[in-house]
Amino acid sequence: MSSPLQNQPAPLLRQALPYLLLVGIGALLYFLAPEQLPLFSRIAIMAIFVMSLDLVVGYAGLATLGHAALFGTGAYAAGLAALHLAPDPLLGLAIGAAAGACVALISGLFILRYDGLTFLMLSIAVSQILGNLASKLRNWTGGDDGLTGYASSAVLGLARFDLYGKTAFLYSGITMLLCLFAMRRLMGSPFGLACVGIHQNRLRMAAIGTDIRGQLLKLYVLAGFFAGIAGALSAQTNQIVGLDSLGFELSAEALVMLVLGGAGTLYGAIAGAALFMLIHHIASTLNPYHWLFIIGGLLVFVVLVPRDRWLAQIGKRLSPLLGSPRPRTPDSAAPVRPAKAAGEPATPGAKEPLRS
Repeated sequence: MSSPLQNQPAPLLRQALPYLLLVGIGALLYFLAPEQLPLFSRIAIMAIFVMSLDLVVGYAGLATLGHAALFGTGAYAAGLAALHLAPDPLLGLAIGAAAGACVALISGLFILRYDGLTFLMLSIAVSQILGNLASKLRNWTGGDDGLTGYASSAVLGLARFDLYGKTAFLYSGITMLLCLFAMRRLMGSPFGLACVGIHQNRLRMAAIGTDIRGQLLKLYVLAGFFAGIAGALSAQTNQIVGLDSLGFELSAEALVMLVLGGAGTLYGAIAGAALFMLIHHIASTLNPYHWLFIIGGLLVFVVLVPRDRWLAQIGKRLSPLLGSPRPRTPDSAAPVRPAKAAGEPATPGAKEPLRS
């Protein structure tokens, strides 16, 4: 006789199910839409970037519109490494991640002294400063023309980047899965739970002895690390780095993606990035001047209608198709009786208890 615990899926399998689902979706996209692989590579890169933003906004509760500074720094660092140092993509990935973390550390030491609107404006200022710096250093960054003239070598010496985007898709997809695994482990650790506690009640966390600024600075540096990875991937797969990688528009779009998918859930960051990028691709193809109207409508829908409500409606519509069990009827289960009033017998034939 087997115990109920033996009939439940293993914890390891439960934890692996989301990753297996993402791998299955990626395999379907690879074989069913091979002409759109560059778009899917871009989605994977933006998903990493939005997940790094989710660490700051969703988990730590820090509103920022300058997150592109970390992305663009990683992109320029990877491009310059491929141009002047070595074209190895893994080396460029590490250099881009380190550059993003360094900028997050240097800027975070100053801007994390503030919160609210002041932090928001200072984050924009950091992005603008780096954008102007990249524009002035034309000999290094290419200025308004962008950083070009470099190429990445084969990944692990086996797969070269091709025009069809197959290597870029696999490279970006695997990197996204690794970053997702690392971020989930990070936010499930005591450090991640402490950052969530700071978001929920900063005064209480400070009262129990938590170093608020120190914890937030660590999380901000880690977010810069992953944002630098996303920037390095963008530089390697596109073979060009422009000033828009440091611009305000990229930060705003990433925040829109996070709102669409839901802040505080890394899977929501992936879903929001995919939804935004697909709508952008389809709507801009149909009407390149009014595609933002659709994005605005989606944002209004997400804000006015709680996510739990429309997710519940979707689950209710899909439950007959998925073969979910029907509600129990009186024939298969005992009917639920209404609660009895105080002093009333539980059953019709029962006697009232003796009162002393």
